[in-house]
Amino acid sequence: MAEKNHVSSSAFHFSQYKFGLVHDQKVLKNRQPFFFATTVLVIFGCGVNCSVLLSSAPGISSYPKGDYLAGCFGWAVRLHCVLVFSLPIDNNVTLAMATWRGFAWKKVPHKPFVFIFAQLLGGFVGAALLSSRQHYTYFHAIDTFEGGVGIRTLRTAGLFSVYSIGYMTNVSAFFTELLATAILVLVIVALTNTNNTAPPALFPLAIFIVMLGIGISTRIGIISFSGFAMNPARDFGPRLLTAAVGYPGSVFSFRHQYWLWNGMIAPIVGAQLAVALYDIFLCQEEDSLVLKKL
Repeated sequence: MAEKNHVSSSAFHFSQYKFGLVHDQKVLKNRQPFFFATTVLVIFGCGVNCSVLLSSAPGISSYPKGDYLAGCFGWAVRLHCVLVFSLPIDNNVTLAMATWRGFAWKKVPHKPFVFIFAQLLGGFVGAALLSSRQHYTYFHAIDTFEGGVGIRTLRTAGLFSVYSIGYMTNVSAFFTELLATAILVLVIVALTNTNNTAPPALFPLAIFIVMLGIGISTRIGIISFSGFAMNPARDFGPRLLTAAVGYPGSVFSFRHQYWLWNGMIAPIVGAQLAVALYDIFLCQEEDSLVLKKL
């Protein structure tokens, strides 16, 4: 029994760190992990978007360098790699745990805007490394795809931030983003259940499989190869970059502030809903505020 409790406690601590539930003040004072985590997320995720879509143009590549499934694998790999390197990725989970679990609000970073800024900057830099003139990774390929030097439209803005495809209503798009985030967070709280005995080293693989499944099953309603938001900084940081390098103002005005509702609010609501549903119907842990009230 003691060994079981030890393994469960270790697994929970492992996931607390990687999903943003950080207790150690030294970690909280160190903003760099939040910056690098988001940078890596964007490079892997948006990078595979660029590779798959841009290589489909004859003037860029003799044959496509991937397809829809490759894009799904890319978004799953980016999350897996961040977890393997023990980088914190998602403050949505922190907020949800503070709302529904015994995670004290005082342990949420005292200056949350600093950590939010670190993640936004990470998203901005990650997108810049892929698309800016100074770094050239996909800059000229985007010129060729768009049909001229400096031409920038939503066709390629969708490589970096989330935009819905034409037939999707705003409500449908919001629900898709909420559902994707809720599924991911639901699995996270299940894996961090202190009654589970899964080895911590399996967590990145489990999240990889879940993220791949989410991509394959729900991504069709997103324009081009946008991927998902699921973390506000992942969408908003690259969106700021696109606005800064010459994309039209529609990156923000698209569908009446689509960026706010689908890039920010939907992931936050999805995370809150996931933890609430898990605690009401599945959780048997003592730190559930829902169970304490029942």
